[in-house]
Amino acid sequence: MKLIFWILSVLPFFGSSQTLTATFPSMAGELVRFGTFQGIQSRTLDSVIVGANGTFSFSFNTDKPAIGYLITAENKPYFLILDKNERIRLQGGHLSYSESVQIIEGQQNQAFATYAVQHPRREQALSAWGYLEKIYILDSMFSIQAVPSKAIQSEKVRIKKEDQAYLDALNPSWYVRWYLPVRRLVSDVSTIAQYRTEEIPATVSAFRSLDYTDERLYRSGLLKDALESHFWLLENSGRPLDSVFIEMKVSIDSMFLHLVKNQDRLNEVTDYLFDLLERHSLFQASEYLALKALNETSCTLNSDLAKQLETYRAMKKGNIAPDMEFRVNLKNSIPKLKKLSELKSPYTLIVFGASWCETCKEEVPKIANLYSKWKAKGVEVVFISLDETKESFEQFVTPFPFTSYCDYGKWNSPIATSYCVFGTPTMFLLDAKREILLRPNSIQQMDAWVDYFLK
Repeated sequence: MKLIFWILSVLPFFGSSQTLTATFPSMAGELVRFGTFQGIQSRTLDSVIVGANGTFSFSFNTDKPAIGYLITAENKPYFLILDKNERIRLQGGHLSYSESVQIIEGQQNQAFATYAVQHPRREQALSAWGYLEKIYILDSMFSIQAVPSKAIQSEKVRIKKEDQAYLDALNPSWYVRWYLPVRRLVSDVSTIAQYRTEEIPATVSAFRSLDYTDERLYRSGLLKDALESHFWLLENSGRPLDSVFIEMKVSIDSMFLHLVKNQDRLNEVTDYLFDLLERHSLFQASEYLALKALNETSCTLNSDLAKQLETYRAMKKGNIAPDMEFRVNLKNSIPKLKKLSELKSPYTLIVFGASWCETCKEEVPKIANLYSKWKAKGVEVVFISLDETKESFEQFVTPFPFTSYCDYGKWNSPIATSYCVFGTPTMFLLDAKREILLRPNSIQQMDAWVDYFLK
């Protein structure tokens, strides 16, 4: 954990001008980009070719402190505190190797660099002492040794106090004084989940206390990491899945206490978090988030996000899916099938896709390969194409052994709109009464459901 994170992105600044100058002789002729963050996104503000003598500089205007980055062709960002009251001067070997960078001028950045070196070493020591502590507690050969066990506990306390003392000693007016504890919260999650599980409740509580509308967080480059680390920790806390979902709902509620006061932040955070939960197949949590956002009256969701979330209100698990009428262009159909309700199979997987959808080109043929297995276990498949021409539809579905239908309406297709479809592929698993049992996010998930529930 050096001065390196995994994110990029930005925001224009207005206010007092400040400068960043650097001398890196080994970087002569290289392109260096300079940027900062705006919520989850980032943007390069400027770029320069390093001079023959290894020098380069940037000017920046900032009315409020923020995190900036310098990045070279190696795509390893070097992070900096940007403050209108702090001129920055760097020198060293290469920006890609943070150990070689010397901060000649800039007190906040010097504090930042020092902590970025010291904190990981303390974390390594804590993990090592934690490992030994478990041995002295659980192993009968060592558990009788009270003196070393007490010494281990004492050293763990000393290390934590030393780390906190460094932060407490920083100037309270500095941005880095706020930033470093949040950075520590985010970066320590995996270590806590693996080695210091007793700290999980306090860490979750710290995430819940964050204000996700805070301008400091918005400018920090940590917003995305905070969301991901928060819900990753809940998912990997060792709790039963039902308990995990309960905890995620509590976390979502705590976030909304602030988000409902800022419409732009509500849209940005909800959009990213919803996608995150969907990607991790945490559907109970994503459904809860969707319904909470849709039911919020103090803020307005943007139209694209609202449409995406609306599927969970209209097409959530337990609802009865609309019937379908097949008028024309029914391929590989059951003889004389005119409505979805005429199917007699115990289960039906409805798949919305199209020949122009790159993911569909990969995923739908997988269904064809699994169709005989699923059908033998009582699962029928109906593919609804959002193609716009007969040629593209028929060319795409001809190899498929299951029922396929297209009315050439694309997103305005009556079936697509009745199912609140906004993207492809979209899938719904229905029972014989058309009750929605599952919204699979992949063919693998659907196949796993078949293997588990239809043994």
